Amino acid sequence: MTGRPTYSADGLRHDVADPATWSVRVCEDRCVTCIFRPGNLMHLEPGRVAGMVNTAVADEGHIVCHKTLGTESPAICAGFAIHPRGRTASLALRLAHAGVLRIIPVQPDREGRP
Repeated sequence: MTGRPTYSADGLRHDVADPATWSVRVCEDRCVTCIFRPGNLMHLEPGRVAGMVNTAVADEGHIVCHKTLGTESPAICAGFAIHPRGRTASLALRLAHAGVLRIIPVQPDREGRP
């Protein structure tokens, strides 16, 4: 965990942890267009979600909810947080479930998150 926000190559903030409070933001529910809902609600290329999961799992990382990207409170996608491989591979989620980090629930479909 760094003390500064981190950004992706396209300039979107994607850090989900707050080192000052030893907390991690996790979406409480899947948003209405969650990539883990049935169907292809985000119109992604075939295999894109599987690729994202594989990359996150291999890196002990996570998938940030697209609704929280670019906000002051990016959060781990609720669909990824309950994914059988995601929830056990993500370092942030493992630390939270072990009680090292506190989970801050975020509502992605509501303004004024968390």
